[in-house]
Amino acid sequence: MNSFLSPFCGRLRRAVLAVGFVWAGAAVSSVLFAAPASAASLTVLMGDDAAASSEFVQQLRADQEPGGKFELVRLTPGGADPQPPAEATDTERAANAGVRTRSLRTASDAPLTMAVGPAAARAAVERPGQEPLVLAMLSRLEYETLKASSPALRRGDRRVGVLLRDPAMADQLALITAVLPQKHRIGVVATPESEPLVRELQRAAQGANPPWDLRVEYAPDAKSLANALRQVVPLSDALMVLPDLIGDSQAATLSVLRAGASAGLPVFGASEGLVRSGGLAAAVSTPSQLAQQARLLGQKVASAGTGSGNSNAPLVEAATPATVRVNATVARGLGLRMPEERELTDRLAVPR
Repeated sequence: MNSFLSPFCGRLRRAVLAVGFVWAGAAVSSVLFAAPASAASLTVLMGDDAAASSEFVQQLRADQEPGGKFELVRLTPGGADPQPPAEATDTERAANAGVRTRSLRTASDAPLTMAVGPAAARAAVERPGQEPLVLAMLSRLEYETLKASSPALRRGDRRVGVLLRDPAMADQLALITAVLPQKHRIGVVATPESEPLVRELQRAAQGANPPWDLRVEYAPDAKSLANALRQVVPLSDALMVLPDLIGDSQAATLSVLRAGASAGLPVFGASEGLVRSGGLAAAVSTPSQLAQQARLLGQKVASAGTGSGNSNAPLVEAATPATVRVNATVARGLGLRMPEERELTDRLAVPR
């Protein structure tokens, strides 16, 4: 009997050990592969209480991963360097400690700082630290001013992403092409400070198929705006309002809209306000949509390898035009048969 049981017991013991190894291997696999990565730690610097900024931050908070750390730091009046609240000191120390052990982290759970608006962006680039940084809700001109005045943004030892709040000029010209396929002349009145925008528009006009015939006149002050419009309007099939000092001024924008209406020319821009005031159409992205794009940009910046010099230059993205707004009343007054807003939005989504 013993001679019969001995081999059987040996096989049983080996089977038990094998099952144990399987369970142990499964447990290790569940730790290494099945467990989700820890949620991201996001610090948001807020430089103003504007409705757009508040909507942006609310969307960021709503999209935060369960269990993720979300810290909102408001700038003091006057744009002074933000100081986190006392109870956040431990969190900040933990984030700094995480930088020392970032080789054990994944890109998805690395600490990230996001600055909302120009005042917060200026404070953020001057803060010490090397965690990835995203500057959001900036106009192109605000970013150019920050880049020229802040050496810290150009030092190249920190990964930085910049999300502009306006669509690229190529997208805006694509909208005008979709609305006016038989036209090719567009007029713009700009200010001397608008030169970066004008250069971008000129590149987009030359690269369009077919190219746009672009006429630009400059208005250094309000008094010269009317004269610049008199030069531009007769040589244009449409007018564009840039997101510059003219686009930011209600009085100046209304002057462009009145000039366009008097000549029977459609006016395009990059804001819903322009459309409501009498512009024909605009490609826009809401603050909530910009917040979602900013998160994706943050992931790109966090996963990018560190470099030196120009290889670590800021990654700049224009707003992806999420929707097109059309003023149907203006379209009827101009005798235009417009595609639906959704169709125009889909056309802008086509890669170029």
